[in-house]
Amino acid sequence: MIQRLDLVIIGGGPAGINVGVEAKKAGLDYLILEKGVLVNSIFHFPSNMIFFSTSKKLEIADIPFISHSDKPTRREALEYYRRITESHDLNIHYYEEVDHVRKSDDCFCIHSNKAEYKARYVVVATGFYDKPRMLNIPGEDLPKVKHYYDEAHPYVGQKVLVIGAANSACDVALETWQKGAHVTMAIRESELYQKVKYWILPNIENRIKEGSIPAFFNTNVKEIRPEEVVLDTPDGEITLENDFVLAMTGYLPDYELLEKLGVPLGEDEDRMPVYDAETLESSVQNLYVAGVIVAGMQTSKLFIENTRHHGSMIINHILSKEQ
Repeated sequence: MIQRLDLVIIGGGPAGINVGVEAKKAGLDYLILEKGVLVNSIFHFPSNMIFFSTSKKLEIADIPFISHSDKPTRREALEYYRRITESHDLNIHYYEEVDHVRKSDDCFCIHSNKAEYKARYVVVATGFYDKPRMLNIPGEDLPKVKHYYDEAHPYVGQKVLVIGAANSACDVALETWQKGAHVTMAIRESELYQKVKYWILPNIENRIKEGSIPAFFNTNVKEIRPEEVVLDTPDGEITLENDFVLAMTGYLPDYELLEKLGVPLGEDEDRMPVYDAETLESSVQNLYVAGVIVAGMQTSKLFIENTRHHGSMIINHILSKEQ
């Protein structure tokens, strides 16, 4: 049996939750579909991660976010967003992935791995953390290569190559080194990303300067082997002994889903979905985008704190159509 709804929200992260709260306040018959767990991206952050933003800037749905320090932890964020979904009794299905959406007359037909739905409106709030930027080099599929980082303990005493120059790479390099890993960094650019968290950047720069964490700049990883890595450096090709590769190279929006939905993408390198900045409605009528996916490849441009208004923008526009 196909369930009929006013609105289907794809993605159960902070943006999707926020749209759901606003939809419920407006009396819309809505459903949030999340392919993993609640706030799936935050769940997959490193276990000891601390947010750059303050807890107040992460607040949504007019519910205070109380943390033990100014900058909350991953664990505190998970608890906070659980509390929001429970207090608002949001209609959300977990482990239900949308695999196909098509527009039919005045509604959308949404097909998931569990059911089918029809809805007059759809909001895509899928973020960008689920699809890592691949290196596309030989050996990337070896079990020792990780595109997500959890904690340092598995790397104690191991020879670890960290790839990247931004926040995640610097965090991972420092934490694994501090716990006893033998860490080397491979960085494509001539320097570390200068907008790395202000309490992290001087630390990692000093560790590199003193030689505790060797870093190869202007360097690409050419090949990954079971017990080695091959680096293409300005001084030529070198081979290092290696146990693990932590590729902290960033993540991508779910472009495949957007393309299935028929949402055009910008032709420049940012590949932003085409949408109305005043309403967040895409070029596909009654289909909206919310949260960080709005920025396309500019993944450092939008965060929870500057997309919190997306829910009210979208629902207010839907209500204006219903009048």
